[in-house]
Amino acid sequence: MRAPRALSLLLGVTVLACAGPRPAPASPEPAHPSEPVARPEPEPVPPSGPVYVPELVRAGLADARAFALLEELCTVAPHRLSGSEGAGRAVEWGRATMLALGLENVRLEPVLVPHWERGELEELIVVEPAAHAGERLPILALGGSVATPEGGTEAEVIAVTSFEELAERASEAAGKLVLFRRPMDRTQLEPFGAYGGAVNQRSSGAVEAARVGALGALVRSMTMLQDDEPHTGALRYAAGVAQVPGVAVSTNASDRIGAWLDAGQRVVLRLSLACRTLPDAPSHNVVGEVVGRERPGEIVLIGGHLDAWDVGQGAHDDGAGCVHALEAARLLASSPLGRPRRTVRVVLYMNEENGVRGGAAYRDAHRDALDRHVLAIESDRGGFVPLGYTSDAHGPAAELLARLFGGGPARRGSGVDIAPLAEGGVPLAGFLPDAQRYFDVHHSRHDVLAAVHPRELQLGAISLASMAWLAAEHPEDWPRSDPAPDARR
Repeated sequence: MRAPRALSLLLGVTVLACAGPRPAPASPEPAHPSEPVARPEPEPVPPSGPVYVPELVRAGLADARAFALLEELCTVAPHRLSGSEGAGRAVEWGRATMLALGLENVRLEPVLVPHWERGELEELIVVEPAAHAGERLPILALGGSVATPEGGTEAEVIAVTSFEELAERASEAAGKLVLFRRPMDRTQLEPFGAYGGAVNQRSSGAVEAARVGALGALVRSMTMLQDDEPHTGALRYAAGVAQVPGVAVSTNASDRIGAWLDAGQRVVLRLSLACRTLPDAPSHNVVGEVVGRERPGEIVLIGGHLDAWDVGQGAHDDGAGCVHALEAARLLASSPLGRPRRTVRVVLYMNEENGVRGGAAYRDAHRDALDRHVLAIESDRGGFVPLGYTSDAHGPAAELLARLFGGGPARRGSGVDIAPLAEGGVPLAGFLPDAQRYFDVHHSRHDVLAAVHPRELQLGAISLASMAWLAAEHPEDWPRSDPAPDARR
């Protein structure tokens, strides 16, 4: 394993100007004129480490405002799920904050978003084993879930660890509640990898349960913490499949149910939910700019998503990303380096959590200008200490990112909100912080301002500002991003 670079790595314009191009490897001569030339495989590029421009580091640490901005957002609109009153307050806060920070061309761009409400009733009560009858197990309804019938759903429980196991036990599952108990894999170094290996239970568990005639889905929370705090998230229903309720249960509750079943005990639970889906509601993406000095029509986009779940305060997910972008823009607008060559546009997206309507709406509203978007960078992995960047860019765009940012991406991926821009050939990247504690708070009541470290949050804003500056200052034309290899098959 490659040793991580020191976090003090500084990438400034002066350093970059001194770095000469790497010599290209010589192409081997063919053994015979009729034989094709054997092209060497490109050498893997070491990851960049955190990206910092020295002048922005000094300015950002001397006058750090990111945490104060996040405190404002968490106070004004702690619960801001799409379609809610809190989401509306967050949009107005975003517009007012951009104006107060001196951004230009500040505007609201309309988005029609889903509107789901959790409701007042949300409980899972033990009926059997008799020794635990009446106990309440901690749950949160999954976003988009239907309600239970009046009086709740009382049924026996079976537990599975995969959809394949559920299919094999289909006859046993009919008429019951299904507990999807597969945990996030603690042996994986990268938490997002562990999340990816378990999250299909949350997103598709209700559909798979309904396919075998089950009455509802209980899903172990997507966290590696062992506690009584459930973690919500969105579920998806499928056309032609009955809609049954879906809830997240805390890791402790999941283990308790599993232990009763493993001991051969019959488990019966009563699930009651009052959630509902209302008609789509009007909302907005919030947009503002630091206009470029030489190529104002070319855009480096930075942003995060303004919506958050209706528990906690959405401090890390994704208040931190919104504040990263706002503070980055403030630093660029007042930087001792002067204005960037290209325009840096901040977009605070609406509806990442349960629909991605904001990302699609931005793409559609700016379809004719996507060729002038030279790079889009999203921050949606929390406000932790910076490690580097992620990217799905290929070809010359990936090579340019590696030159500007001092190395290749540490991970694949970019961001959910900016993903629709890929169809226009826009190179995409993501801010990468240390994610080891991210799923401790993700989509839960733990995601509050107190969970955010002010200096780590500020360093993230400085790193995002540095990436935006380096991208905007590139003196030549930006290449478009090639399709990913899978798209060429």
